Amino acid sequence: MEKETVKCLIVGSGPAGYTAAIYAGRANLHPVLYEGTLPGGQLTTTTVVENFPGYPNGVDGFQMMSDMRTQAERFGTDIRFGIVTKTDFSQIPYALTIDDEKVVYAETVIIATGASAKYLGLSDEQKYAGMGVSACATCDGFFYRGKIVAVVGGGDTACEEASYLSTLAQKVYLIVRKPYLRASRIMQERVLSNPKIEVLFEHNTLGLFGENGVEGAHLVKRKGMPDEELVDIKIDGFFLAIGHQPNSEVFKPWIRTDEAGYILTDGVSTATNVPGIFAAGDVMDTHFKQAIVAAGSGCKAAMEAEKYLQSLS
Repeated sequence: MEKETVKCLIVGSGPAGYTAAIYAGRANLHPVLYEGTLPGGQLTTTTVVENFPGYPNGVDGFQMMSDMRTQAERFGTDIRFGIVTKTDFSQIPYALTIDDEKVVYAETVIIATGASAKYLGLSDEQKYAGMGVSACATCDGFFYRGKIVAVVGGGDTACEEASYLSTLAQKVYLIVRKPYLRASRIMQERVLSNPKIEVLFEHNTLGLFGENGVEGAHLVKRKGMPDEELVDIKIDGFFLAIGHQPNSEVFKPWIRTDEAGYILTDGVSTATNVPGIFAAGDVMDTHFKQAIVAAGSGCKAAMEAEKYLQSLS
């Protein structure tokens, strides 16, 4: 198997990974970055980004990540396509296997693999991706001002997204599979008292419909019960709020995570439980999940990696 040794290895290519690469490159760490399964991260699936500083008129998500990639390359980052399939953090340099074909040994590692939004598994979710289906109300809610939208989920995240969207949209449906909300009491009260939010308890989504984008959703009420009923609602946007899955599985044998799989870091630091290994972006962010926050943590990780390498010399 091919082997290589590098000073700084960055895993992941979203805002956190590319920002870490920019800072590591400027620090002469000669970073090597593996892009992972989705080069550019989740933002490449977003049409327009309007809340990232520096783009007063908004920017296409794919274009923004392309700009970050170019900037990282400008400072000497070696960007490669590949997926980490195995890790061994038992000793320095740390060993990461790429595509089961090559082992890269690294003195320091920055994990920026992000988190993947959970979907219902409907084919229509892919069909209407970027055409009415979204997993981020904060990112895309602005485009649904005065329109009708639906949010799927019954926890705090779903209630928060529905409440946020109610400040923009004409009406918000909250589609809840169970006959109750799992959210905290204060979030339940906020949703149930909001005149612009209609909670559809005991409803499951069967599919979406529309010619050039989402125009409605096919639902089933009380699925499997004697009084089961098919329901169609007219909507312009369909938001998933059933959680995220951090992309941390391959690191779990060595890196501490919480119950959901988010990497645990040392307070305000990006340091993990393994010296010289840092985590940035959505793979360790359980709350904000915003590009600007991920970029900031990528900056911190690179600066901490530089300081760590200096301590070894």
